[in-house]
Amino acid sequence: MKKFLSTMGVVALGATSLHAQYAPGLSAIERTKPWSISASLRGFYDDNVTTSPNSVARDSFGIEVSPSVSLNLALDQTFIGASYVYSMRYYEDSRFDTEHVHQFNAKLDHAFSERYKLELNESFVIAQEPEVLDPTGVRTGAIRTEGDNIRNTASADFHAQLSPLLGTRLGYANNFYDYEQTGFNSRSALLDRMEHLATVNLRWQALRQTIGVLGYNFEAVDYTSSDPVRYPGGIAEIFFGIPSAIAADSRNRYTHYFYVGADHNFNARLNASARVGGQYTEYYNMVGNQNTIGPYADLNLTYTYMPGSFLQAGLRHSPNPTDLGAVSATQFVLNQESTSVYASLTHRITPRVTGNLLAQYQHSTANAFDIFSGETENIGSDNFFIIGLNVSYRINPYWMAETGYNFDRLDSDFPNRSYTRNRVYVGLRATY
Repeated sequence: MKKFLSTMGVVALGATSLHAQYAPGLSAIERTKPWSISASLRGFYDDNVTTSPNSVARDSFGIEVSPSVSLNLALDQTFIGASYVYSMRYYEDSRFDTEHVHQFNAKLDHAFSERYKLELNESFVIAQEPEVLDPTGVRTGAIRTEGDNIRNTASADFHAQLSPLLGTRLGYANNFYDYEQTGFNSRSALLDRMEHLATVNLRWQALRQTIGVLGYNFEAVDYTSSDPVRYPGGIAEIFFGIPSAIAADSRNRYTHYFYVGADHNFNARLNASARVGGQYTEYYNMVGNQNTIGPYADLNLTYTYMPGSFLQAGLRHSPNPTDLGAVSATQFVLNQESTSVYASLTHRITPRVTGNLLAQYQHSTANAFDIFSGETENIGSDNFFIIGLNVSYRINPYWMAETGYNFDRLDSDFPNRSYTRNRVYVGLRATY
């Protein structure tokens, strides 16, 4: 899923995967030496910079400048990669501040032997756009957020082949979010959190090209803001001066995922992966019985149909945090249950021209706690659509021209939330 999102080209900020073996997007220059530097210049038009409802949308032309540097060091049993990407967006409309985005990525792969391997990854960003702050495929929110908002992701995965037929994977991932906007119902109150995800998989070589998987994940989500989630102007506040509110950490949860699955290589060009099962969620800071049970699914397919041309597609269903808060004086959204379907096509049109097409649809249902009844119920949904198109022309090994278009649309059952956004851009990139 992460690989899919890093190739989608919604913005020019995403750094490609670091290892040349894993990243077909690396240029010939990047594959011939352990370091590379690049810079891009884009002109763009955005018809809804603030992702606001269409009636109050604001548009602007602008310029984006983005230098980057990367390191790719391959040793006998170890790969080390690192990259830094800076982006500055200047808007022609003076109502918008100039944006500064920073992205740092690091990777370490070490093979102790043919049977044991360790992978470490680190990603740190300061950004405003949701696709940069939420690179996991299921979006926490579709709303752009002003300010220096921080997301840090660190992960470790250990792979062991216990016998010729049986292997295991042990993993841990940590996500940290810190939004600049503070106050009740702020982005900080709704989205500041620490996420922990532990994974244990058993892998069985069922057939020559098929690996069966039995897995368990444990996820803990801890909200860290001291600002409350509040419904202003409720009856209790109007008549008694008592606001209807809950603490941010009331939405803390534990989620257990149980699943079975398989990884199958149909041939050298086509492979697929599937995980299906269930999830059990406990909101341990809430009063009453707020435990929920639901399905879990993660499916993906990759098809390389010709050199430099491939299709990636998949589906994911799981609970996720949300930027929805208090929707009435008695109802507070705890999370969303989301199904995301995506497809990404990269096609080498000619030896110099490459096209990328992305399509994604996410349906998210909000689960809200009612403080009067003490029950949790589904109260409405979001439908989020993304389409992205990018065409690049390689002028020579050092220069590349590109143009693209991105379309975002959010249809929501909740007031003052739906919007449509169109973005077009054209630019040049130089790499050495």
